[in-house]
Amino acid sequence: MSLEGPILHADLDAFYASVEQRDDPALRGRPVIVGGGVVLAASYEAKACGVRTAMGGGLARRMCPQAIVVPPRMAAYSEASRAVFGVFERTTPLVEGISIDEAFLDVGGLARISGTPARIAAVLRREVAEQVGLPITVGVARTKFLAKVASGVAKPDGLLVVPHDGELAFLHPLPVERLWGVGEVTSGKLRRRGVRTVGEVAALGEATLVSILGRGAGRHLHALAHNHDPRPVQPGKRRRSMGAQRALGRGRRSPAELDEILAGLVDKLARRLRSAGRVCRTVTIRLRFADFTRATRSHTLRGATDSTEAILAAARELLRAAGPLIEDSGLTLLGVALSNLDSHGAVQLALPFDGPDTTVLDETLDSVRDRFGAKAVTRAMLLHQEDRPSLPLLPD
Repeated sequence: MSLEGPILHADLDAFYASVEQRDDPALRGRPVIVGGGVVLAASYEAKACGVRTAMGGGLARRMCPQAIVVPPRMAAYSEASRAVFGVFERTTPLVEGISIDEAFLDVGGLARISGTPARIAAVLRREVAEQVGLPITVGVARTKFLAKVASGVAKPDGLLVVPHDGELAFLHPLPVERLWGVGEVTSGKLRRRGVRTVGEVAALGEATLVSILGRGAGRHLHALAHNHDPRPVQPGKRRRSMGAQRALGRGRRSPAELDEILAGLVDKLARRLRSAGRVCRTVTIRLRFADFTRATRSHTLRGATDSTEAILAAARELLRAAGPLIEDSGLTLLGVALSNLDSHGAVQLALPFDGPDTTVLDETLDSVRDRFGAKAVTRAMLLHQEDRPSLPLLPD
């Protein structure tokens, strides 16, 4: 029996920057930054200088003055993503897309057809390189969690197989930040208690982790530290939330300016929601401040909706309530997320006691934008805003 797990995590390396280097030979081997105001992607040559995604463009250029800055080409990235997912789907029917540049693949039933998972992963990497011209890293393991960790360790342009009998030996020496869900705050809590590796997390025991991090996070990390992750690869799985955000820079923004930005984000998200035939119940705003701290505020509506005005009203109320905090701390990023998603047909109809029904207006605006472009009809308050590129996304 093979000791190789059936799950592959395939992750394109520095995706946007790799597409730029593929399409322009003069950029190969040189530090490349995609995006000017905010870094959307950085090549590994730029990352070696400390440049990171979502970093301000000015700081990135100071850290890597020799970097070549190129504007984003979203259509090219979408086309490359489709080509790569075509390779995935020709490899196995069990593909779960995570984002436009990464996916889980279950190859457990292909032994007689295609060979071992390691061989399948090697062939997949070669076909992506030959057919799409992009480097991709693949991790192979028994669980989704460990396959993703393996691909992260193997980057860039690598292949790493974690055998069944070597799982904990591989996992436990890694830093705690390799565990899903361990961000800056959770990492700080663990490191202040002298817990620095995954093995040390595993040694704490579930009860101790729950006392430090709370029930949900404690039980989650205890399971992952022992590589307990029963989730299967789920083809066609629909996203549980959708969001959009905008970096604001360091300058102060007036309440009116923030309202304009919020309205633009909600317009974009509500249109995505309707295009996917879905509705939401929970609206969340995400805030990042000048001192790099973050905050979220959320509101769950009485009924599920895809109405732009209903979503915008909830988001505006959340932003208004956060006004004193924004005034004190200075806002550098504003985001909106929609969650508690369901299919449109699952909505229980309600009598229209709360004001006019805007469904026809939303549908009309959507059809105009579908035919003539997203900027064909917009709010008057957004006319002066620059046209920002829309990031390519997996289907909602």
